[in-house]
Amino acid sequence: MRLPDRLRRAYWLWPGLLTLVVTAVQLDRAPLWRDELATWSAATRPLGDLFRLVGTIDAVNGAYYLLMWGWLASAGDPVTALRLPSALAMAGAAALTTLLGARLFGPRAGLLAGLLFAILPSTSRYGQEARPYALVTLLALLATLLLCRALDRPSLPRWAGYAAAVAGLGLANLFALSLLLGHALAAGTRRPAGSAGTRRPAGVRLRWVVSVLAAGLVLAPLALLGRSQQGRQLDWVGRPGPASLLGLPGSVVQAGVVGGLLVGLAAVAVASRGRRGVLLGLTVALPALLLFLAGQVTPLFVPRYLLFVVPFTALLAAATLAPLRLGAALAIVLAAGLLGAPEQAALRRTHESPRSAPVDYPAAIRIIGTRQRPGDGIVYAPRDGWAFLDLATAYHLRTDRPRDVLLVEDQARRGDFWATECARPAECLATVDRLWLLARGEDADPLDAMPAGRAEPLRTGFRIDRRWTVPGLTVALLVRTRP
Repeated sequence: MRLPDRLRRAYWLWPGLLTLVVTAVQLDRAPLWRDELATWSAATRPLGDLFRLVGTIDAVNGAYYLLMWGWLASAGDPVTALRLPSALAMAGAAALTTLLGARLFGPRAGLLAGLLFAILPSTSRYGQEARPYALVTLLALLATLLLCRALDRPSLPRWAGYAAAVAGLGLANLFALSLLLGHALAAGTRRPAGSAGTRRPAGVRLRWVVSVLAAGLVLAPLALLGRSQQGRQLDWVGRPGPASLLGLPGSVVQAGVVGGLLVGLAAVAVASRGRRGVLLGLTVALPALLLFLAGQVTPLFVPRYLLFVVPFTALLAAATLAPLRLGAALAIVLAAGLLGAPEQAALRRTHESPRSAPVDYPAAIRIIGTRQRPGDGIVYAPRDGWAFLDLATAYHLRTDRPRDVLLVEDQARRGDFWATECARPAECLATVDRLWLLARGEDADPLDAMPAGRAEPLRTGFRIDRRWTVPGLTVALLVRTRP
């Protein structure tokens, strides 16, 4: 049966719809993890407090937080609402992957690329996360597609659109501007349609440079501010070794076997698809190499920063599959999906890494919420790291939660994601007789997770009455000891 022309022309929609369906499955099952709690904390502050936050830390995500601020103001902040923008962005990325693939290698390759992108574990992982990586992927594809249009038929509106997309990409993630390495090679070697002669017109190259410089003027203040905050924001990132570089495909795609398959198919296209294959391969490889080299001198090596190159890798893989019979090509796409199925299931249980060590914030906070009494207090261990136990409590227990007895200055007043605690904890603890302790880990003594100066008054003035453990967390009820 022949499909109507309108449906055949809209073939690029099908991978987008498939991606939306896949990412929507159990969208709210995995608990918000610490990075998503940071998004919620930032995007639900008054606008002035949000601007103060990005002036202190996380400026590189400021544009995303502002978008989420507007979205959550109308949609509310349940888990589904927090993650839905990322699911929609990934669906758009799949559609653009299809369009770009059709432009570079033909409609069949485009369709296969979109379908392959849709079933990758990384597409679901970051399509189900309230962080900017799905948006970055969408903007990287948009910028590349607009570059292709501008190179084919140069005009001021097309170059302006490209410059705007590059600026948006940088606002979403500064490292994603490493995509411009591949763009520079494309702009320097490709002749626009209809141009005469063998040399590329210098005017087109100049327009590309001007477009990038225009975007750079917009992004320069953000780059300077982000650089000043990097040491504090990425203090947990270590220096990568050769194993980290070799493991990048699996880390980025979220499944080692699938990442290896994708890179293997892509390598065939780089070797067999001529100039376009080589340029696209460099567009994938150069950002990865830059991330690894930069990670040797500054804390930067975070594999998920490379998510934006995944659709380009899928394009190369699809270019390898396109000459095959359609049934055989689709069978390989399906096999890739089946190979990633265990990770698809695991990422819907937890977003923590490794997934064998989940952190069940909702379960821990339910214990407190159902057993607390009026006048109870609560303390957190640790309070100064990246666990964000207090943010998790504030999200999952909106009203009538125990009083934060050590709190002196909250996150909004400080302009970051942490709180200032009482300098004399014994005095601050004097007003409570029952105290809840929420601690990271499942240690026998949850007070071990606290600094000695905070733990000592608890050891001397309280005893542990009951203790519960849930994955990744310990909840303890402490009652005051009487002389």
